[in-house]
Amino acid sequence: MIAALLLVRSTSADVLPDNRADVFWSKYSGGGMDITGYSATARAKITENFAVEANYFVDKVSGASVDVLSQASVIKDERKQKSGTIEYLRDKTTYTASYTSSVERDYISNTASISLSQDMFGDLTTVTLGFANTQNKVGENNGTANDPNVAWLGHALTRAYSGGVSQIITKNFIAGLNLQVITDAGFLANPYRSIRYLDPTNPKGYSLGTQVYPDTHTSTAVQLQGKYYLPYRAAVTAIYRYYTDTWGVRGNTYEVDYTHPVANRWIFEGRLRYYKQTAATFYSDLFPFAGSQNFTARDQNLASLDNSTIGAKVTYAFWPEGWKVFKRGTVTFDASRIRFNYSDFRNIKDFGLPDYAPGEEPLYKFNANVFQVFVSVYF
Repeated sequence: MIAALLLVRSTSADVLPDNRADVFWSKYSGGGMDITGYSATARAKITENFAVEANYFVDKVSGASVDVLSQASVIKDERKQKSGTIEYLRDKTTYTASYTSSVERDYISNTASISLSQDMFGDLTTVTLGFANTQNKVGENNGTANDPNVAWLGHALTRAYSGGVSQIITKNFIAGLNLQVITDAGFLANPYRSIRYLDPTNPKGYSLGTQVYPDTHTSTAVQLQGKYYLPYRAAVTAIYRYYTDTWGVRGNTYEVDYTHPVANRWIFEGRLRYYKQTAATFYSDLFPFAGSQNFTARDQNLASLDNSTIGAKVTYAFWPEGWKVFKRGTVTFDASRIRFNYSDFRNIKDFGLPDYAPGEEPLYKFNANVFQVFVSVYF
């Protein structure tokens, strides 16, 4: 996924960030999926106006979501991603260009992006603009996890346009507004998910069929964020994000974050987040018959759903005043608990005839845990 430009920055645009190195580990477990990620990043300023950054990221996926398991498919894959970034500072403007290459057994993605950030009005206002172009090659593994047989199905092109403004309102309050528009074209369906339709000739009461997606998709997201500095060195952040797309999905996100530093060594953070979306217009958990409409989907990500997140993060500075060539060193632990609830997606893996007729199975819900650990050194 392409992230939006940073809304609130901790440094002015007329000074590039310090040199740093990071190592990162993450673990996601939930909904039948286990994903483990590892990452290493290094950043260096060549001059006061020019900096480079490199990142290497690997994540390993095992298991499968419940809608994929419904057709007896299990995923076991590894994604390797490499990226490089260059930054150039000229007066109050920072220019950034990056390239990312991501490779999986059945999916290849390459992204080139550019952006600029401009400080103005006495550094009280920061304006950002960005563009990213992604080319994807989509395949399907018709073999097994240990003996793959990948058939390449098509290509997809993604273009993302983003813009934002952050404004220092008072000495204690900063606010920002971001806009992002993403256009997709090409093969956009998930080959590992299937629709289901009523079929009295099948002992289950239904049969599975191939999803058919439109070959174009445009999404728009607007995010408003405000950060207020409290008298005792803490800060509270409120975020609202609205999402809409041409497939009929509408999403609203509400988030509140709290940050509390202690002395020069500790930073404690907590967050609450709630998200709710409507289903795509061509989504259905159970279609009346095969070919009942031109476009069909039973992807749980396109269903009507809501999720709530509670999270906590603690950062400890093991070198608060630096050590030898290092200016500072920190280690961060982050944990989140996410609760997913679906309004029109049913659990057909664990329930069915004779206890439940097609379309009457229990609605699906699950919990997910996310853990992250990363170490950063600045020099």
